[in-house]
Amino acid sequence: MAKFLNTTGVSYHLEELIKGTKDRLILISPYLQFSERIKEHIKNLNIQKRDIRIIYRENKLQPDETNWLAEQIGVRTSLCKTLHAKCYLNEVEALVTSMNLYEFSQVNNNEMGIHLTKAHDPELYASVIEEAQRLLTISAEIRVTVQQVLPQPSAQTRSTTDSHSNAKQAALRSSPQTYIQRFGTHKTDLKPEMIEARKAHPRAYESWTSEEEDVVVQLGKQRKSALEIGRLLGRQESAIERKLKDLL
Repeated sequence: MAKFLNTTGVSYHLEELIKGTKDRLILISPYLQFSERIKEHIKNLNIQKRDIRIIYRENKLQPDETNWLAEQIGVRTSLCKTLHAKCYLNEVEALVTSMNLYEFSQVNNNEMGIHLTKAHDPELYASVIEEAQRLLTISAEIRVTVQQVLPQPSAQTRSTTDSHSNAKQAALRSSPQTYIQRFGTHKTDLKPEMIEARKAHPRAYESWTSEEEDVVVQLGKQRKSALEIGRLLGRQESAIERKLKDLL
């Protein structure tokens, strides 16, 4: 029967599920960043000519990740712009979880999930397979291509790059007023409870932009708490917590 898993259990069963694939592997995750162990298992399955499908949402892989994935010729990848689900399955078992296939999430986040098998939960497994197949159908299959890795910059170039990096870091250390002015407040059809929330959080209930999400990711990777990020962006702590779970 289906079994509840905590963070450790999810990480363990995810690796075992991938490693134990004999026929077909489907990995569904909005964000991708493969750990070295996961890379080894996927590469081994690819060598054995297993059917490997990966569905994800954000085509923002780092060049090293992109190039590694491009080398796995047999791995088929698809983009689904509305993807939020995280699910991993092969021909005999499935894992439905909050965890992205993202190394940072596996190490730093508190996650949970449900593990089930075809043998003990045939109807539930069939439902997972059906939804995974639907996502494959509506997703746009793409071919990941190699990205150019630029040569090491000269001392002068490094100095310029460092300046840009420092400017970016400075932006991440901006004051709450700076962020609130930068992203603005646009929503005007506010309910009474929204108006009350905005007294403490000026940008509560505003729509998220990709730029603001990038700021949340950067601050999250710097180990800033949801409360700290919320103060900077003028948003409620609960909204930041949800966004961090989605993005990391």
